[in-house]
Amino acid sequence: MVIRVRVAEPERTNGKRAPGETKSDAGVRAVLLPAFLHKEVRQHLAWFAEKEPDGLVFVGEKGAPFRRTSFGRKWRRARVAAGLPDGFRFYDLRHTGHTLSTRSGATLKDTMVRAGQSSEKAALIYQHSDEERQRDLAAGLDDLVRAERAKHHKGKEHGSVHHNEKPTGS
Repeated sequence: MVIRVRVAEPERTNGKRAPGETKSDAGVRAVLLPAFLHKEVRQHLAWFAEKEPDGLVFVGEKGAPFRRTSFGRKWRRARVAAGLPDGFRFYDLRHTGHTLSTRSGATLKDTMVRAGQSSEKAALIYQHSDEERQRDLAAGLDDLVRAERAKHHKGKEHGSVHHNEKPTGS
């Protein structure tokens, strides 16, 4: 399933919408969704989104675009239902998405394309590393070094030379 982002329509502080282009060319993009989301996204689109191809994905009860105030109430209820902490903001999902993308193996460029960012600095703001990730990295390094040592040890047992080593002795 692909979500295509072509335009932006932020709500200004006066409550009016400002339809137009995305912040940068990188903002126009196709986002491939992971399979675990397909069912829920299809259901949401069928029940809540505007039906036309360029329709809004999120609309209020009266069919108009969400306003910040009404979205805030909906988000609070959804956050509680999902068991997220009180201070978790909707925008924090962007940070979560970046972090999970990198944990799944995405490069910096991959996350930039996915999030529609044109600078490395912007992308790095959203990526986080925690103790769990540091443990994963340490375990990965441990596995690599142990595997290399095992190859080296095995090579010596069979009299072979490892990498650029020169044989010793006569």
